Amino acid sequence: MMNILVLPLFQMPSGHHQVADALIYSLQHRFPNVSCEKLDFLSYCNEQMERRVADFYLRWISLSPHSYEWMYQRWMKKFEQPAMEPWLLYFEKKMKRLLQEKKPDLVICTHSFPSHVLQRLKQKGAVTVPVVNVYTDFFLNGIWGKTAIDYHFVPHEEAKRSLCARFRIERHRVIVTGIPIHEHIVPVQKIKRRINKHILVAGGNQGLGKMKQFLKNANHSQLTYSVLCGKNEHLYEELKSWNDPRIRPFRYISDRAKMNELYDEVDAIVTKPGGVTMSEVLAKKLPAFTLSYLPGQEQMNLHYLKKKGLIYLLHDNEPYDRQLMNVLMNDKEMNELEKRIEHYWFGHEKTAQDALSEWVEANVYAIKKR
Repeated sequence: MMNILVLPLFQMPSGHHQVADALIYSLQHRFPNVSCEKLDFLSYCNEQMERRVADFYLRWISLSPHSYEWMYQRWMKKFEQPAMEPWLLYFEKKMKRLLQEKKPDLVICTHSFPSHVLQRLKQKGAVTVPVVNVYTDFFLNGIWGKTAIDYHFVPHEEAKRSLCARFRIERHRVIVTGIPIHEHIVPVQKIKRRINKHILVAGGNQGLGKMKQFLKNANHSQLTYSVLCGKNEHLYEELKSWNDPRIRPFRYISDRAKMNELYDEVDAIVTKPGGVTMSEVLAKKLPAFTLSYLPGQEQMNLHYLKKKGLIYLLHDNEPYDRQLMNVLMNDKEMNELEKRIEHYWFGHEKTAQDALSEWVEANVYAIKKR
């Protein structure tokens, strides 16, 4: 029996968990004899610590986004500050104990922090288990382990070139998979072209973002909206109370097959630029718009996506619905967007699911013999 340990961080729903779940689903369906376990490393270390850190993080980005952005940029460049060393040694000890307990044949990191701890242990020769980084954003932050990590599943060819050049990592260890999406999210070939437009509005799983402001000003007769309220029950109930036939609110949808159906119903999406959401949107060839984003990760994702022409930024100085229609009814722009999306996918080598399957097939016999 091959044992695979998948390490996101925090218990709250996130792209790190979505990617972990997508990979586990694929591995368990392709290899019934492979045992996969997903574990939040921070909760394993200390459940009370996980709750406090998660709560602090959500309060910080909400109440002081500029200071969070400043700190994130600092961590991007140099994570190992002297003040962090006692804590990193503590997490090393916990990681060693976790690996001794679980005895995994492969560790998959969908968050940068467990990867960083494993990098330190592998550099010291304290652990030898193969480790895969599965990146969940369109950039590679400075916290991820790099040189001692065995394989890197990166979002695009530029990330591969950067890793190989800057850290002298062999090209065969870096695979351009894109940000993994669930196999229930079925890619499409063409952008939809309809006169009446159905818009999906997604504020993130916490229901963050300028969603109400957007919807209160949505008056165009050719637009209807499906709204993902995430975990924000207050927002869901308020939108229902409007009794507006053009606005259909949804609670958090964890089922990717249901999300696939919803993606197939809509013509475009207004969303925050989270890595996994945007990867799904690009697979479904949906025009993507954003009017709010979180500091740090989403801000850096937005920078990449705007540079590649894969997302449109809505401005407050013109009605949002007019901006949507100006883009969606412009056939020339839709043709160009379709080409840009196809160019994005063209550089991908294989899916993360296929890359992991190849590793399992190449190693399962050796593990059986042990």
